[in-house]
Amino acid sequence: MSEIQKLEPPLAEAVVRSLKAGDEVVITGVVYTARDMAHKRLCQLIEAGETLPFELEGAVIYFVGPTPARPRRIIGAAGPTTSSRMDAFSPTLIAHGLRAMIGKGYRGSEVREALKRYGAVHLSAIGGAGALLSKHIVSAEVIAYEDLSTEAIRKLQVVDFPAIVAYDANGGTVYKEV
Repeated sequence: MSEIQKLEPPLAEAVVRSLKAGDEVVITGVVYTARDMAHKRLCQLIEAGETLPFELEGAVIYFVGPTPARPRRIIGAAGPTTSSRMDAFSPTLIAHGLRAMIGKGYRGSEVREALKRYGAVHLSAIGGAGALLSKHIVSAEVIAYEDLSTEAIRKLQVVDFPAIVAYDANGGTVYKEV
């Protein structure tokens, strides 16, 4: 069993390229949330040459639409969304500096190629464990697209957020090839 890797965003390319499929990681620092519509808007801003609501270089995006927070809680359940829903947008974001994504499930061939080309990884978090994962989130602030409600972009501060490297920057994966 390998040692758990500690990641602190923003992530350097060299750190990301050192990760291997199957490595366990914990993330402490800033992670941004974004799902389908937020991804689409980010890519439209890139295409238009406009400023993004956060710095992509070295960033980590968590594919999550958290439930509303209960009283005295920072955030509601925050489990991962199916990653393939972001496949149309991820290569563009990776090409502009995104270093890691957190979700669940498979990624398409264009995303896997972008991971290798630009030095990024896809991390998997445990689906169905949103309440447990939310305990690793110590602050949450909507920073863009409030009109998207739970799918707005949030800046999360996380502590020891657990994940597994599902696709690495060298073409490795924890999934069996079909």
